[in-house]
Amino acid sequence: METLIPTINRLQEVFLTVGAEIIQLPQIVVVGSQSSGKSSVLESLVGRDFLPRGSGIVTRRPLVLQLVNGVKAEEWGTFLHCKNQIFTDFQEICHEIEAETERTSGGNKGISPEPIYLKIFSPKVLNLTLVDLPGITKVPVGDQPEDIEAQVQAMILSFISNPNSLILAVSPANSDLATSDALKLAREVDPDGRRTLLVVSKLDLMDAGTDALEVLLGRVIPVRLGIIGVVNRSQHDINTQKSLEDSLRDEQAFLQRHYPSLASRAGSRYLAKTLSRLLMHHIRDCLPDLKTRVTVLTAQYQARLNSYGQPVEDHSATLLQIVTKFASDYCNTIEGTARHIQTSELCGGARICYIFHETFGRTLQSIDPLGGLTELDILTAIRNATGPRPALFVPEVSFELLVKRQIKRLEEPSMRCVELVHEELQRIIQHCSSYSTQELLRFPKLHDSIVEVVTGLLRKRLPITNEMVHNLVAIELAYINTKHPDFTDAAQVSASVNSQQAEALDGGKRWKNEKVAEEKAPAAGFGSPSKGQAINLLDTALPVSRKLSAREQRDCEVIQRLIKCYFLIVRKSIQDSVPKTVMHFLVNFVKEHLQSELVGQLYKQPLLQELLIESQDTAQQRTEVAQMLEALKKANNIISEIRETHLW
Repeated sequence: METLIPTINRLQEVFLTVGAEIIQLPQIVVVGSQSSGKSSVLESLVGRDFLPRGSGIVTRRPLVLQLVNGVKAEEWGTFLHCKNQIFTDFQEICHEIEAETERTSGGNKGISPEPIYLKIFSPKVLNLTLVDLPGITKVPVGDQPEDIEAQVQAMILSFISNPNSLILAVSPANSDLATSDALKLAREVDPDGRRTLLVVSKLDLMDAGTDALEVLLGRVIPVRLGIIGVVNRSQHDINTQKSLEDSLRDEQAFLQRHYPSLASRAGSRYLAKTLSRLLMHHIRDCLPDLKTRVTVLTAQYQARLNSYGQPVEDHSATLLQIVTKFASDYCNTIEGTARHIQTSELCGGARICYIFHETFGRTLQSIDPLGGLTELDILTAIRNATGPRPALFVPEVSFELLVKRQIKRLEEPSMRCVELVHEELQRIIQHCSSYSTQELLRFPKLHDSIVEVVTGLLRKRLPITNEMVHNLVAIELAYINTKHPDFTDAAQVSASVNSQQAEALDGGKRWKNEKVAEEKAPAAGFGSPSKGQAINLLDTALPVSRKLSAREQRDCEVIQRLIKCYFLIVRKSIQDSVPKTVMHFLVNFVKEHLQSELVGQLYKQPLLQELLIESQDTAQQRTEVAQMLEALKKANNIISEIRETHLW
């Protein structure tokens, strides 16, 4: 049991060497209001004067005090910030505390949360670990901020919130215990009182005719770990340099006179023994959780260290390994076999599939085969195709002219499909960079170079793919295949035309009569000009307001039917061929040539050293993690030594 407190001190030193306290170690935190007698209590535990004295707030930084019972007669102290320097004069220890406080807190009552670490070796002390905190103050003085009270309380709470800490609340006997600031803060973090011990100081300063017996017996405010009364040295004793040995004798005499029934359970010596016993039992209870915590952190830091990798020795092999891994991740993302699969959005090959069959497919399906094509446009095309001769039948040239105009509308969504796939291939670069190995993230220049090479490869393939997709539409425009096996409406229209031709030969006379009638009663817009009006030969031949004749209506319907049928054939072909073209000329080409392109561009001897320069952050983090891992391994060994004593 006696080795538990020195073991915790060793653990504290191990973690202090790496400048971090990631483990909440058991310790005793001393809390009290300003001038409550905290410093006198600590000095009585040490048996020497070593703390700064004065009016107002004196303790302005946390003081972590390790007391080590030594077998030698000498007494000395060491500071963490003064490595390898031993202080045998306790007045020098006091001056060093003042100097170190002013270094970070200033010389005008400012406070700082940065602790001072002091270790004292003495045969007169019991093994203890205590933390002396600034006293709770209400009014700012000197260069203290207006919220000094809130700052001090926040600092105190940060220490006593540690569930592995014991709280030593110091409250003077000459003040009402119900208004004790120390007990109030302790209750906030320890409402059950399982970690709180109350010290009632300045028993000798109570008003005449009063005593603290009811308080010490726990009848006023019960405290689970106990209430211990002590007598502090007066300012006169300090000024006259009364020794602590004499003060302890006088304290015991005072207790025998005024509290004889409690004399054996009060005083500074009893307080030291109680604190040592409580701390040892508390450490014993905390050790299993400490062991678990250290084991978990060791595994976590080992994983972090592994992720940073080792310093580069073989530059060629490292570069090839990283390039191969990136190319593999890139291709796997397209194929859908990557280890890191997105769950929040589509990416890689899945998004390309969505572009092909949802975005591009739906866009094509939404295009009306006759969109933007009016009956007037059709009649105008028919008349333009016949020249100066009236048409006896619907000219085929007008159909080709109009259907090409509609097919041309398929080019824009096809080119947009290529653009969307290109953008997704660009996004995959960032996706692979984010989820790739830490090896790539270690080398910023290599990362940027890989991104540049892949972007350049995509940039080179984009115009080639665009040209091929453009050619798909151009091919359809180059030859209107009216003999296409799916162009069934053409045969039906042909039969209809033959039937019309027979009707025309049999009904020539009727046609002449209709023609004469038309000449006698011309349609609106074609009437003879009145006298005095100039004739404009460029007037629109087919005004919008004119009602179509039966034949004109029939001709329009024939052309519309042919256009719609043939457009659907071409749209189906384009919807099928554009994704295939994009896959062949862009996606698959990049997949097949990515690794060779990266190796060809980056695997050059002059570039190896430059590309594999680690970022400063990575190198620093690896060093810090390695140091922390070493500290955790030492801590694990220290705790394992305790387990061998079978304390539980």
